[in-house]
Amino acid sequence: MKFVGFGDMLISFEPVGYQRLIQANTMQVNYTGAEANVCVNLAQLGVKSYYVGKVPDNDIGRCALANMCKYRVNVDHVAVGGDRLGVIYTEKGAAQRPSKVIYDRKNSAFTTSTLADYNWDEIMAGAKFFHFTGITAALSDEMPAILQAACDAAHRAGALVSCDLNYRKNLWSVEKARQVMQKLASSVDLMLANEEDADKVLDIRAADSDITAGKLSREGYAHVAEEIHQKYGCRWVGISLRESISASDNRWSGMFYDNGTAYFSRTYDIHIVNRVGGGDSFSSGLIYACMNGFDPQKTVDFAVAASCLKHSIEQDFNLVTLEEITRLMEGDGSGRVQR
Repeated sequence: MKFVGFGDMLISFEPVGYQRLIQANTMQVNYTGAEANVCVNLAQLGVKSYYVGKVPDNDIGRCALANMCKYRVNVDHVAVGGDRLGVIYTEKGAAQRPSKVIYDRKNSAFTTSTLADYNWDEIMAGAKFFHFTGITAALSDEMPAILQAACDAAHRAGALVSCDLNYRKNLWSVEKARQVMQKLASSVDLMLANEEDADKVLDIRAADSDITAGKLSREGYAHVAEEIHQKYGCRWVGISLRESISASDNRWSGMFYDNGTAYFSRTYDIHIVNRVGGGDSFSSGLIYACMNGFDPQKTVDFAVAASCLKHSIEQDFNLVTLEEITRLMEGDGSGRVQR
């Protein structure tokens, strides 16, 4: 099974432990990006993952690609050019202090992408799934056309298209996000969102929910999924449901909509090591389940178990095995030492 993910690659700097940025004299270095995270996550589960993007022709760009290769992700179709890799600084929160993310990605190599950089028919040959996010669509004026070309090529190749709406207010306005993403949505087979993305991007909101207060309505999100299906023709809709008690403790669950029915997972009480990448791991789990023909209930149970485990892992990749996900999905959340 071949999976293709297209998006920006970033170099990540993070203070050690729970230090604030102003305290830090050293930083941990990592490489990340929403679609790159999904590529790595799926590669860990045995999927042939292809990361597509654009990196500069310098040591930092080469380090980023080497990091993908370390996790068995194919980078043969990555374009080379531009001057710099984008940067992300992450300050990990705890208790009532939230995590903080600062981006320095203006004029990154990826934002210089053009249609000529990517031979989409060649890239999509043999693919079963193509994935992108709203983050990618926001990064340049040419990106929506590049994404539309990619989606069209994916469908010509018989692949399904998944999209995580991933609204980021620091990248574009609600109005621009709606203008772009509502056009792309009609090309999406599996639409992914969190508690507020559908509201911000698709202008579809869940009734009786208050994200800040941690109040979520299952019926409201079932309605959201039905509206997305009816309005844009998406075959499936996945919504991650996070109830934030604090930066350290959340309740985590999810919903998967298929053929007129919304299926809900169990809810996990999680004590967070690192929540960054949690949404990408939920997306990865749903994509893996759809690629393998899981029934709808097993699909959402698998995705939520996988993403629950991600919250226990430092940095952005969900470095878990199929066995570990299955064990948790089947009810073993004891955390006992495995010998």
